[in-house]
Amino acid sequence: MHDKPDEAVGQLIEEFLTARATRKPSPHTLAAYRRDLATVAALVGEDETTPLPLDQLPITALSPRVMRTAFARFAAPRAAASVHRAWSTWNSFFTFLVAEGVVPGNPMPAVGRPRTPLPQPKPLRGEDTPEELLAAVTRDDGRQRDPWPERDLAVLSLALCAGLRLSELLALRVASLAGRPGERRVDVAGKGGRPRTVPIESGVDRVLADYLDSRRRRFGARSVRPDSPLLVDRRGGPLRRGGLQYLVESCYRRAGIGDRVPRGARLHALRHTFATRLAEDGASAAEIMRLLGHASLASSQTYIEVTAGQQRAAVRSNRTNRALAALVGGRGGDP
Repeated sequence: MHDKPDEAVGQLIEEFLTARATRKPSPHTLAAYRRDLATVAALVGEDETTPLPLDQLPITALSPRVMRTAFARFAAPRAAASVHRAWSTWNSFFTFLVAEGVVPGNPMPAVGRPRTPLPQPKPLRGEDTPEELLAAVTRDDGRQRDPWPERDLAVLSLALCAGLRLSELLALRVASLAGRPGERRVDVAGKGGRPRTVPIESGVDRVLADYLDSRRRRFGARSVRPDSPLLVDRRGGPLRRGGLQYLVESCYRRAGIGDRVPRGARLHALRHTFATRLAEDGASAAEIMRLLGHASLASSQTYIEVTAGQQRAAVRSNRTNRALAALVGGRGGDP
């Protein structure tokens, strides 16, 4: 509990970020929090000369009227999505301050919150682009110093045929692959702490088995213990964010499809391709919601329970899965 109601906003921002860091968000998320808080706070009391420094701005100055004015200034040159994100950050900040006893209430409900447009899907462009990408990864063009096509194909398969996010790919363990023959699945630690299970078909299963076999040959049996990271770099260490992004970019270059990848969605384009093809091949919105790990159906706000059998049928109907199965020679079975 704080005893000084007129503490400076700058110091309280640091306390808020320290508390948030205990939840282990990504560095990018923490940087976004800091930027949104500092940018809006700098607009409080702004006059013709200079704004009041954050270490001199008392928290008691942030009344609903003041915050409405600051957000009006903040919103003028920015997209609705950016304003929406900043509003959410400030709402979390004031919620923290109320819980800590610094302020008696949260002024943000009195500040207009803009509606953010639903993001448009950004799949790979071109009808056969996913198939071209998968095929290119299996070819050794002689330009890679240490080619590892089994690992690269495993990454692309999990993104294109299971729709995993970057963070979800990095969080996978060897034990995340589970299930009996014919009911194989990958257990995903989803966004927002929401776990989910995604069925995988025989083609993806075979690709992952081949990858783990190649990893045993490279680094020994101890490298594929159940608690080991599923995806590793060429030295056997856990694959990191930058390494995964570079891997996918290099796959695009080898396939010659860089001009068919939407800007701003380099790895996410694979997940969007998975979802788009599910929809095109007849999956329902509820099935797509469950498979992608979304919190709700944005269009109807309705949560529909989907059985495991329906989810598997939706994945089985996906064209990329069929193409991958053909690419690996129809070698069914389980590792």
